[in-house]
Amino acid sequence: MNKPPLSPINDYVFKRVFGENLTVLSDLLQAVLAMPVTKHDICVVNPIFAADKKQDKLSALDVKVETRDYGVIDVEIQLEYYDDLWKRFQYYTARMYVDQIRSGDDYAKLTRAISIVITDFSFFMHDIAYHHRFRMYDAQNGLEYPGSIEINILEIPKRRGNISKVSHWLEFFAARTEEQFMQLAQNDSAMEQAWGIIKHMSADEQERAEAEAVEKARRDMVARLHSAEMLGHTKGLEEGKAEGKAEVALAMLQGGLSIEQISGFTGLTADEIQGLRKLQ
Repeated sequence: MNKPPLSPINDYVFKRVFGENLTVLSDLLQAVLAMPVTKHDICVVNPIFAADKKQDKLSALDVKVETRDYGVIDVEIQLEYYDDLWKRFQYYTARMYVDQIRSGDDYAKLTRAISIVITDFSFFMHDIAYHHRFRMYDAQNGLEYPGSIEINILEIPKRRGNISKVSHWLEFFAARTEEQFMQLAQNDSAMEQAWGIIKHMSADEQERAEAEAVEKARRDMVARLHSAEMLGHTKGLEEGKAEGKAEVALAMLQGGLSIEQISGFTGLTADEIQGLRKLQ
């Protein structure tokens, strides 16, 4: 391989590896959720289509999964920290729970909604654990609220060798060289398959171009977010903050994100975002 391998934390690569290979995906889910999830239990509901590659570089690059017995699951990579990120995790997980039924449907249709967020930064700065699993819980009486929402945060920088399967997967996400991938895949069939996909993509010029385009779009989005944040700090007024949010929302509209996604990021209402869309 002449060029270095593509990174599994590139959004496009991540979805190709985990969204199109159920064996690899189920292995990751088993590790994170401590459940006997097999490839026969899961269905990816937002696969990549050829049309998506050409039109949207930033939308729907997480992996959304429906399962037979374990609820609905969303898996995503988060590369950048920003204010209110924790609120976004709550918003998406709660929205995933609510979206399972429509008006008039029986509540019995609701199943657990689970988010798995893999971060390339330390989210909890004063804690050494690399995996946090949050559920609705009565701390005073030691009771868990059944079948509700769950948020898993996995922090790549805190990985500690191969002390668990979760840590082993975090080592995979941190790998950057062919030697590192091969060592991790040597005694793990799921990682061997994942590395095979990455190796093939890395050698394919079109696939590499798609991955690089997604990364460029992400960097441009981050730059706009930082610019909007600085605008708000510079003005120091609600007007400045509102203008900053509007700039971010416009950038996200141009990047192909949905109104729901933009609302979750910025806090703007759907009507406000629709108004901005008319200004494009």
